[in-house]
Amino acid sequence: MSLLSLRRPRFRRLSAAAAIVLLAGTFGLQSVAAAAKLSPISTQAKGAALIDVASGRILYTKNGDEPMRIASLTKIMTAIVAIEQGDLNSKVKVSVRAAGKEGSSIYLRAGEEMKLEDMLYGLMLRSGNDAATAIAEHVGGTIEGFVKLMNEKAEWIGLTNTQFMNPSGLDQDGHYSTANDLAKLTAYALHNPTFAQIVKTRVKKAPNPNDPWDYEWTNKNKMLALYEGADGVKTGYTKTALRCLVSSATRGGQQLAAVTINDRDDWSDHRSMLDWGFKHYSLTVIAKQGQPISGYPLAAGGTFRYALADGEAAELRSKLKLIETGSTRYVLGERGTLEWELDGRVIGSVPVYETGSERLLWREKRPYPAADRETSADAAGFSFRHSLQSVVKALFGGGA
Repeated sequence: MSLLSLRRPRFRRLSAAAAIVLLAGTFGLQSVAAAAKLSPISTQAKGAALIDVASGRILYTKNGDEPMRIASLTKIMTAIVAIEQGDLNSKVKVSVRAAGKEGSSIYLRAGEEMKLEDMLYGLMLRSGNDAATAIAEHVGGTIEGFVKLMNEKAEWIGLTNTQFMNPSGLDQDGHYSTANDLAKLTAYALHNPTFAQIVKTRVKKAPNPNDPWDYEWTNKNKMLALYEGADGVKTGYTKTALRCLVSSATRGGQQLAAVTINDRDDWSDHRSMLDWGFKHYSLTVIAKQGQPISGYPLAAGGTFRYALADGEAAELRSKLKLIETGSTRYVLGERGTLEWELDGRVIGSVPVYETGSERLLWREKRPYPAADRETSADAAGFSFRHSLQSVVKALFGGGA
């Protein structure tokens, strides 16, 4: 029997009370036993977190919301703000202040100029504090102006326990973050193809105006060589923060990111955390773009994926929220939202459209380059930025 032959009352006439319909099992998820208990995991870190990058689900956390000094993990935010706010082809002129910045350096000289994109490689591969300062002055006008952009971005993403005071991560009162916040920030940043390309690069050369040879930077992140599938992200260290590390890896189309703060055995801990995540969680397609909703002349407006442990698929509940006729969204073709819950919390949603509508057909044909690393909410017609601000905040208590 076809979907339309069910002769259900047309959804446009449903009352407001009927506009929220429980649809458990709508997409035919296989029923399995209750989620099996996962094997334990431990680290030497003071704070740690593991996140599935596509869905934004935190899979493991240890003291995850405790504010701590984060050293050069700060530069993850510095890089993504510069990428989003700056012109990658613009020339960054190095100030005296930047050239003289203490700590790790790529040995920039006052007055020299370098393309912003190249300088970002020096920032992330060699953790250059001189590069961080020069980038901040170039993109933000002043250090203070750039730090304001960093904190605005943190608030926008939903990093509720994070505050930046400088772009380099040098120890400073009031400069802190948490393992969970850094995991969310990293998941956000890795959806940017420029950021993702930079942090997985092992060696980078850049023009050097001071000498007859090029700059050559080797990535400090040993995980790129130590772990199969590793593709990022950033090391960090100060005498107060001690060893800090964010790493990422992709296997079987699933990308995970691990965070440790103050960890004397970080390389080993990151291997264990990533192995544990890949073993116990799979990035699962919950709904496919264009898939019909049983009992309604509607179809999902995008693909929804989420990291699930064994047995969790049976615990998923879906909810269809129809919108009133005459609303702007309705006029534009949307008919409602299909939302999923796990353990009583919303984990994601996609818009729904009439089966065969031009809007749905356009979405079905719309190309999504792999480099964009889009989330399920992206494919549903929302940008990842909107997805992170709504879904990830809902997941981790930031408020949608």
